[in-house]
Amino acid sequence: MNKKTLLRGVCASLASLTLIACGSNSSASKEAEKLSVIATANPHEIILQQAKPILKEKYNIDLMIIETEDYYTPNRAVSDGDADANYFQHVPFFDNEKASNGYKISNVAGIHIEPFGFYSRKYRSLEELPEGAHIITSNSVADHGRVLEILAKADLIKLRDGVDSLTATKEDIIDNPHKFDFSIEVNPEQLTNALEDPQADLVAINGNYAIGAGLSPSSDALLLEQADFSNPYVNIVAVQQGHEDDRKIKALIEVLKSDEIRSFIETNWADGSVIPAR
Repeated sequence: MNKKTLLRGVCASLASLTLIACGSNSSASKEAEKLSVIATANPHEIILQQAKPILKEKYNIDLMIIETEDYYTPNRAVSDGDADANYFQHVPFFDNEKASNGYKISNVAGIHIEPFGFYSRKYRSLEELPEGAHIITSNSVADHGRVLEILAKADLIKLRDGVDSLTATKEDIIDNPHKFDFSIEVNPEQLTNALEDPQADLVAINGNYAIGAGLSPSSDALLLEQADFSNPYVNIVAVQQGHEDDRKIKALIEVLKSDEIRSFIETNWADGSVIPAR
C-alpha cells in the first residue's frame, strides 16, 4: 500500500467515524467533543484505549483511534489537519520528519520509552555470532545513531570520538573488530519479518514492533538498550502547530500523563519493555 492510498484510508476512517457519531441519537454523544489520534498498535493504541473512557468520563471527549503500522503518513495527516494528533514516534524521528518535509507539527508531550533490542533466530547469545555477521537494521535514518550507540556501549564497535549518538551514521564506525555487515536495511515495520531472512544473524528491532510480534524485550533480546528517564527516544504526542493549547489536546496529555495511565503501563509491561516517561 502506498502513502497516498494509506492517507486516503486514514481520512476515510475519520470521516466514517464522524458520520457514525453524528448519526447517534444520544444527546451526550452529540455534545461530546471529537478527538482523532493516529497510533501504531502496540503499545500506543493499547495505552490510548485505556485513556479513552477517562477522556469520556472526565472531559466528555470521544477519542477516535486510527490504527496504522505506517511510520510516514501520520505526521503528514496531522500537519494537513486530517487528524488532531498522532502517537507513534520518538523525538529524533519527529525532528527528522519535520525538518525533511516541512511539516507544521509540534511535540506536546513525552509519554513513554520502549527499549530497543537486538534479536536472532539463529543464536542464543552475542558470543555465538560469527565474524562478518549480518546485522539487519531499520532504513529510518533516525534509528541509525541509536542502534550504533547500543552496539558501541556493548563494546562491539567503536564510534568516532565526539560523535553525537543521535545523528551517528555507519560512516562514524572507526573500529568493527567482528567485521559486522550492516548492508541490509528494511522498513521499520518489516524488522520482525526480517528475523526469518536466511542472512539475518541479528536484527535490531524497535520496541513497539518487537512487542507486537510477541517478543519479550527483557527475555528474548540478545542485547537490550538500557532505557531510563534520561533516554532521548521518548515516544511523544504530536499535533498541528497552532493547536497545542486546544482543550482536547490538553485533556489528552493530562490523561496520558496521569497516575492512572502510568500505573497501567507499569503493570501491563512489568518486564520493563515499556516505561512511562516523567
